[in-house]
Amino acid sequence: MSVVREYFGRLADGKEVFLYTIRTGRLSAAVTDLGAVLVSLETPDRNGEMKDIVLGYDDVEHYLENPCCFGAPVGPNANRIGGASFVIDGEEFHLPVNEKDNNLHSDKMFYKRLFNAEAGDNSVTFTLDLPDGDAGFPGNRSFTVKYTLTEEELRIDYKAVSDKKTVINLTNHSYFNLSGEDNGSIGDQVLKMNSSFTTKVRSDLIPTGEIVSVEGTPFDFREGKPIGQDIDSDDEQMIFGGGYDHNFVIDGYKGDSSLLTAAEVYDPATGRVMEVLTTVPGIQFYTANGMVAEGGKKGRTYGPRSAYALETQFFPDNVHHDNFPKAIFGPGREYVQTTVYRFPACR
Repeated sequence: MSVVREYFGRLADGKEVFLYTIRTGRLSAAVTDLGAVLVSLETPDRNGEMKDIVLGYDDVEHYLENPCCFGAPVGPNANRIGGASFVIDGEEFHLPVNEKDNNLHSDKMFYKRLFNAEAGDNSVTFTLDLPDGDAGFPGNRSFTVKYTLTEEELRIDYKAVSDKKTVINLTNHSYFNLSGEDNGSIGDQVLKMNSSFTTKVRSDLIPTGEIVSVEGTPFDFREGKPIGQDIDSDDEQMIFGGGYDHNFVIDGYKGDSSLLTAAEVYDPATGRVMEVLTTVPGIQFYTANGMVAEGGKKGRTYGPRSAYALETQFFPDNVHHDNFPKAIFGPGREYVQTTVYRFPACR
């Protein structure tokens, strides 16, 4: 195993950006200190052919824009907060309004900052400090995002501490296509979700607070089915999202540090299998319904539904719903989260 550090580009202030490539005998992953972003993830198909399975860019300039959050750790809060505001202990905090009247993915700047990096034998650890009030969130905070690659999995360990109570809800927003980032189609890939319930949303995709059964709906992936099978359903929830853009409740969550299997994806065309395990209670399944992203790898344009995100998380807008697990952390409560992308033998 090895980690290779190489020059990736330069910021406007002259600071250099580096790419760190981790290789094992079977997998290869590249991450950058610009945003602690996952730039590439190569895995073999059933014939042993290696291919990059995450969407992204080839240069720093595009990652400084990155409107779709390719490969990005999103924080301090991933997903949506209704009304772009929240209250902690009677004090109200206001966030940028960046999607209708709401806040999506904080200020979308977390992954455009330069992190400190430290390479290990088969890992890279990124750290970032943010001051009290940054993007509207309270607390002086320190964040750690650690990528570790083994023969079978990419593991992401997140930690964060704050000197005030604050919202911390990190995720990784990589877009996957098990046929390869250049394939352009995901409809035939088979998704299985360890989820019997979803969080119902309004038309603006803010949760209503209701936790509803997937039984008899397009959201029932418990036995596994092709992603495209029900994606154009006339179900109201599907119309609101223009496809899948919903939080699934992970069965078996008990609020401890146990790793639970949240999802499995199988690609019949290549035999690749990806399992997603996590310690948090939810996973956002997003099928890139309206995505049109130019300047992708080798100049590609990525179109709608050409990949999917599986974002492990606390439920969206949990600050406004007493029945949702709370992503409030601070003195006496450190944020700790682990997500694993596992790649067992191809089928």
